[in-house]
Amino acid sequence: QDTPYYHCIARCVRRAWLWGVDEYAGKNYSHRKQWVIERLASLCSIFAIEVCAYAVMSNHYHLVLCVDRDRARRWTQQEVIDRWTVLFRAPTLVKRWQSGEALEAERAAAEALIEGWRARLYDISWFMRCLNEHLARLANAEDRCTGRFWEGRFKSQALLDEAGLLTAMAYVDLNPIRAGIAKTPEDAEFTSIYDRIRAVRIDAKRREEPRAA
Repeated sequence: QDTPYYHCIARCVRRAWLWGVDEYAGKNYSHRKQWVIERLASLCSIFAIEVCAYAVMSNHYHLVLCVDRDRARRWTQQEVIDRWTVLFRAPTLVKRWQSGEALEAERAAAEALIEGWRARLYDISWFMRCLNEHLARLANAEDRCTGRFWEGRFKSQALLDEAGLLTAMAYVDLNPIRAGIAKTPEDAEFTSIYDRIRAVRIDAKRREEPRAA
């Protein structure tokens, strides 16, 4: 209730690599970076949660998330179903509710279930679960192994004011520079600051181009 902003961190277990070159194992996992970006984009199109900042590191990632509870509460029940069923199958009860075949008691149970889904669609725990489980399955399949890929569930810190939010976003954006992965924000791929700088440059270039006659 105090804030919609949170700084979340998830770290790989033991020597597992999220992306980059693992010199110890002699493997290059750089292609996995795109897994994170693509999954984040997909989840943001489903959940009422936006990414304010992100940085994908070699064995962990940082996110600054914003929960838009009011937007989720404005969704119709059908919108909630459509969003939730992108990720999970709808039970027969909800299908009967959609078709108008549900009895009165079934309708009440189905609507309670739908409202539960609504709450989950602005819940950071469910967002992170859908992100981490997806990434773990992909990594384990590629590594031909089973078991935990993540060190723990995830860590989260509430950002209670604007100063805290800006500090967290700067911390996340500059993480690759502190780690020696990049020299400048312009070189720090797979971070939100890299995306923002690139977008500004593309926009500036378009404005500089002469208009067609």
